[in-house]
Amino acid sequence: MSSKTTNSKNKTNRHSLVNFPEEIDEKNHIKVYGETSYENQIAVLSHYLHNSSEKLSKKRKEEIVGAIREFLERKQSRQKLFIEELTDEDIWAAAESPTQYNLFEEFFNVPFPGPKEPRFTFIDLFAGIGGFRIAMQNLGGKCVYSSEFDVKAQESYLANYGEMPFGDITKPTTKQYIPKKFDVLCAGFPCQAFSLAGKRLGFKDETRGTLFFEIEDILRKHQPKAIFLENVKGLAIHDKGRTLKTILEHLDDAGYDVVPPQIVNAMDFGVPQHRERIYILGFKKSLHVDINKFKYPEPQTTGDNRPKFKDVMEKTVPSVKYYLSDVYVETLKRHRSRHEAAGHGFGYEIIDINGVANAIVVGGMGRERNLVIDKRLTDFTPVTNIKGEVNRDGIRRMTPREWARLQGFPDNFRIVVADASAYKQFGNSVAVPAIQATAEKELKMIKLI
Repeated sequence: MSSKTTNSKNKTNRHSLVNFPEEIDEKNHIKVYGETSYENQIAVLSHYLHNSSEKLSKKRKEEIVGAIREFLERKQSRQKLFIEELTDEDIWAAAESPTQYNLFEEFFNVPFPGPKEPRFTFIDLFAGIGGFRIAMQNLGGKCVYSSEFDVKAQESYLANYGEMPFGDITKPTTKQYIPKKFDVLCAGFPCQAFSLAGKRLGFKDETRGTLFFEIEDILRKHQPKAIFLENVKGLAIHDKGRTLKTILEHLDDAGYDVVPPQIVNAMDFGVPQHRERIYILGFKKSLHVDINKFKYPEPQTTGDNRPKFKDVMEKTVPSVKYYLSDVYVETLKRHRSRHEAAGHGFGYEIIDINGVANAIVVGGMGRERNLVIDKRLTDFTPVTNIKGEVNRDGIRRMTPREWARLQGFPDNFRIVVADASAYKQFGNSVAVPAIQATAEKELKMIKLI
């Protein structure tokens, strides 16, 4: 191809991505990728880089070229590189053989790269910060597609796996990037609609409850060998069990034999957190798996050998910013007294460091239900604007890193967002060790490992 022809082609197709409608959902604080958005281009590019052995159509290759061009221009601007010296032939060559170029090292120099010789493939839906991904990669799986529409979660995902998740999974233009074939569908689909703490709208929740049917749509189209879904404990009893019954019926109709769901507690699998979640596992009917032979993993940590919070506690004294002011401590005490007087059990809670934490949750009093006493602080000078003084009793919030450990995330997991976002991300995540132990049982049933 001549340089003139290539220049013309790239100019025409510079933003030849599929027609993504660009939307900003201010209510839910999410961004839906637009046709020429940098985020979408990085999703296209990063997925391609990690799956570059796949054959691509001419149109898809043109998308990759456009994404590479945009990425290189941004990289040049950030790092003051002389990337403009690259010719169009160079860019096309980079698209043809990305592993031969040192242009994309930031997508591979990450804490959790995929296995070089994968034993199976999976997709990561409602991916959050990749709790499912770590568990499945630990078992030898390769992630071939991810989707998550929260912009801060995308940032964390990219920093740790070198892959920008695609956005809104309800959009056909997003789902079209899902590979035709993969082995396992993983999804911790949104739980707000079924939570015991919420309004329990279930499938009547137009914004969240119906997202299960996006999973169903993907299952019908791609027919993976297995599914692994996770949700809150409240799903089991929502609408007197009718919601779960509906889900199971739809999975059956989509072609899957479903193992009787089970509530699994994370503290039984090596983390000091009382966190109960319902697991829903299924196998493609054509595999003829005897689901009656499936056994959920036995608890791995019980009694005296169960980890304690002190095992995940910060080794050095945390910043004073995590310590509550004396004014706020008194506010919490009054708040708790009012609820107790009204016969409610709601309020702050101080966790015994020799015990297990409550389930870490987002919103409300989530952080205040997992306070700890840590008297190692010696400098009480505030670093944030607070009312009063830093309390002298050592009462503090757990740190984001402690929340990460409570969910089983390794310490090399990069926390690249502000504390408020980090708490939200870990609170919404799955407990990695419990997922991994259960997935191992499932994968062995169909000899994927």
